[in-house]
Amino acid sequence: MAAMASALAEVPSYFVCPISLQLMRDPVTLPTGISYDRAAIARWLAAPACRTCPVTRQPLEPGLELTPNHTLRRLIQSWAASISPGSAVDEEVAALRPVSSDEVASLLSDAAAAQVGALRRLRELAAECEDSRAMLESQDGVFDALSRVVTSGSACSTAREEAVGVLASLRIPEQELIGVATRHGNLAESLTAVLRSSNLQSRAQAVQLVRTLADAVVPAWVIGLNTELLAEVVGVVRDRISTRATKASLHALAALCPYGRHRVKIVGAGAVAALVELLLDEPERRVCELALAVLDRLCTCAEGRAELVAHAAGVAVVGKKVLRVSEAASERAVRVLRSVARHAATPAVLQEMAQGGVVGKLCLALRSEQCGVKTKEKAHEVLKLHSRIWRASPCLSPSFLALYPS
Repeated sequence: MAAMASALAEVPSYFVCPISLQLMRDPVTLPTGISYDRAAIARWLAAPACRTCPVTRQPLEPGLELTPNHTLRRLIQSWAASISPGSAVDEEVAALRPVSSDEVASLLSDAAAAQVGALRRLRELAAECEDSRAMLESQDGVFDALSRVVTSGSACSTAREEAVGVLASLRIPEQELIGVATRHGNLAESLTAVLRSSNLQSRAQAVQLVRTLADAVVPAWVIGLNTELLAEVVGVVRDRISTRATKASLHALAALCPYGRHRVKIVGAGAVAALVELLLDEPERRVCELALAVLDRLCTCAEGRAELVAHAAGVAVVGKKVLRVSEAASERAVRVLRSVARHAATPAVLQEMAQGGVVGKLCLALRSEQCGVKTKEKAHEVLKLHSRIWRASPCLSPSFLALYPS
């Protein structure tokens, strides 16, 4: 106890976690501006009754992302490096001292042999601070070495998942991505296996890596993707692993839609229903915009439109997002509604659009400053297309009729 008291006395107070009262190893900051050690605040937030900031007692949004405090981390590391070996806090700060390039190279060598401990330590280093990540990224052959573990038939599933975690945390140059995708032909199958894991963190990291590969536009790799991987990416949207994972999966789907028959495959994997359910949950602005962007692309094919109009809440929830989220969301929503109005406008669908308030929203969009010129043009096109039916509908109030284009 005396040694612990002596140790704590030498640690600057702003380096101490308010929960554990120990030196922070991985400081993260809440939206309230208070920093905590990641492990301590994660345990706090995992408790059902603890949805407040421990210090300020302000309520916290469910599913919030913990923001790494890199500045504080570097300050702690600099302080730790100044501590003399054998001092009262030497044992406590030993793990915080920056690693050398030789140590990283040694870890990478062990990681290339699919040693789980080395892979886990590399993942921790990549997450610790910018300097550690940059040092790892600068190692010769790092991306290929980790990709070989991911695609290895002899490595255990834990090693493959850890390797995916390291790759997902690194900034991989586009040429390196192209090389990795070209040299490792079974990468898609390997990522599919990780996406099927029961480990939610591994699934989130795998979908982030899929997004990175899709964004890099590696046509040969993207076009050859199997239906199973696309279905697993849709599964991440459906399962709501985390806000970050949902965004990554939506980005990936948006990037994959233009290739080959991927749109039809993605629709076949249940993407439209998953997107509608996501929109019904009133997600944050950026998630809503991304979901509508993917839905817009899927509705350029007949299968996507059919799935949307077949969903009991499909057309209605898209119409609900007009003028409610952002200008970008309104534009995407109107684009989706135009696809439906032009190519899937059965009498039942037109009646649903009138009854569900979609037509009224389009009328309001024409006069709203929240909509750009292109959005207004598309809304005008939709209203003119079915004006005979909608203007005669008893569901359209006089106030909306006054806004209806002549």
